[in-house]
Amino acid sequence: MPDHPLPPPGSVGPPHAYRHLRTEHPAVQVRLPVDAPGWFVTRYADVRTLLADDRLIRPPVDGWPPHPDACPAQPAQLITLMELDGPRHQSLRAAVADVFSLRATRGRRPAIRRQADRILDAFEHSGRPGDLVTGYAELFPLLVVCELTGLPFEDRHDFLAPADAALGALISREDQREVTRWLRAYLTSLIERKRRRPGQDLLSGLVRRCDAGELSTDDVIAFGLSMLVAGFRTTTMFLANAIHQLLMRPAQLAALRADHGLLPQAVEELLRFLPVMNGPVILLATEDIPLSDVTIRACEAVVPAIASANLDETVFARAAELDLNRTKNPHLAFGRGKHNCIGAHLTRAQLEIGLEALLDRFPQLRLCDGAAVRWDDAAPIKSPLTLPVEW
Repeated sequence: MPDHPLPPPGSVGPPHAYRHLRTEHPAVQVRLPVDAPGWFVTRYADVRTLLADDRLIRPPVDGWPPHPDACPAQPAQLITLMELDGPRHQSLRAAVADVFSLRATRGRRPAIRRQADRILDAFEHSGRPGDLVTGYAELFPLLVVCELTGLPFEDRHDFLAPADAALGALISREDQREVTRWLRAYLTSLIERKRRRPGQDLLSGLVRRCDAGELSTDDVIAFGLSMLVAGFRTTTMFLANAIHQLLMRPAQLAALRADHGLLPQAVEELLRFLPVMNGPVILLATEDIPLSDVTIRACEAVVPAIASANLDETVFARAAELDLNRTKNPHLAFGRGKHNCIGAHLTRAQLEIGLEALLDRFPQLRLCDGAAVRWDDAAPIKSPLTLPVEW
């Protein structure tokens, strides 16, 4: 059984195997990074269908693969919005939907720009050369999410490492349990802080709903886990990769600097082109599902490869090219169906404003001559670990 495809060393990718798999083996069993088998699905039409298929559920990080040494099986504790289903999922999603709506996000854009400028002030003040990953791409989306939801930005040095471990899901079973215990304990403590000293943030509002009997404490914890585990990290990855790709293409960077009106469609193209979503979505079949010339059996894992679907030549003209003028762009970066990304509008705004603020601040921004960009070549989801720049 082949391994889960990984990008070439020293790059974000995509994996070279994608084109071949889409043509010859659109649904094939592979060995996943968590040392378990799963169906790897690469064609756009199949991925689009599977993402909205109610016969597929998302297992929690600490509940899959099943632990053979757990008898009886330990109930999963790391449950986010993505793993919730049924009435609990509907109630919690409805409780936060307005805050993440397109209208609310448009109203928040000036504040988001101020947050980008605040981080860039500190980055510029620290002197040149600078690292745009640690100095900007990692901090700006985190600050936006913290100030919106009520996660304390000042606690980031405590929660970032366990949150990243949970997102990566590439940790031992004991580490899974330890990370889960820590994150739940942190959020339980934070909920009590919000109860004693409520603010105008989203978590405070959810605690009030909890106290009124509209939500459970576990629902509020599930939302908090969603924000810690995935609420900002994928945005930091997209932003870092977008900056890197544009710095490698000076003509396209210059076009965006000259005309900020291109930014919305450029962001959509970057979301399509960048293979950040290289297989982190693992789903489990609840019943047999025929797909093309195979049958996915009940209880088998499925990985709809969004990054491959977004490069499918049957859907996107010149799919392997980054075309910032692309207008027809039905990419799947935010998923599909009832579990589509609730933060899609916010992510788009952060990427657009984050790039705009950077271009305005540093018109001569460039990669440092001779400096190497470092990558974690073992990770299926990748962004630069460093991005040394001059301005």
